Amino acid sequence: MEKLYEGKSKIVYSGEDPDTCIIRYKDTATAGNGAKKEDLPGKGKLNAEISNIIFEYLMQNGVKTHLLKIIDDTTVLVRRAEIVMVEVIVRNIAAGSFSKKYGVPEGTALKNTVVEFSYKSDELGDPMINDCQITAIGLATQKELDELRDSALRINELLVKLFAEAGIRLVDFKLEFGRSKGELLLCDEISPDSCRLWDMETNEKMDKDRFRRDLGNVLDGYRKVLSRIKV
Repeated sequence: MEKLYEGKSKIVYSGEDPDTCIIRYKDTATAGNGAKKEDLPGKGKLNAEISNIIFEYLMQNGVKTHLLKIIDDTTVLVRRAEIVMVEVIVRNIAAGSFSKKYGVPEGTALKNTVVEFSYKSDELGDPMINDCQITAIGLATQKELDELRDSALRINELLVKLFAEAGIRLVDFKLEFGRSKGELLLCDEISPDSCRLWDMETNEKMDKDRFRRDLGNVLDGYRKVLSRIKV
């Protein structure tokens, strides 16, 4: 297979069909834009299984995604898409950078769901960016941004329900989208790497903050998430 791209947590290969790609999850954990890095054996398998369960659930509820087929424990076949260089961040509860920037204590329930955009650029540190700036530099059209925002809110509604039924509070998460044959598709992954997930009873962190903040037993949190959402 021809390697097209290798990121922090996944490798993308070309598929046999030119309209497809193959994504393989890695065991690498990173934080601080790659400043902190460690291999955690089994992480790729956990993230793949969690993300596949979530993507299939979203697809059953009308969300268009790039997922076509699960190949093995760490590998999926997806529709090839041109990634929109705008990351969508959805926040239900104050945490992380939101708490630091705005002085809102971590764990504070927000009065409304917050949707933020950031510019997908490791070199620039993924800065926050607004609609006017995005359209000014040609990252996306206003119509696309409106669709991204609507899709993110719908996905949030579905995920809050899914996780609540598993006794998990969905604090915040990030999404990536891609363009494929005139459609915007949900791409990348949804996993404890890309979400903040807290136990509803204890507020135990079950996500990558265990790695970011040196809380220990990183994959125990991921395993708990998988065991709770797995049918």
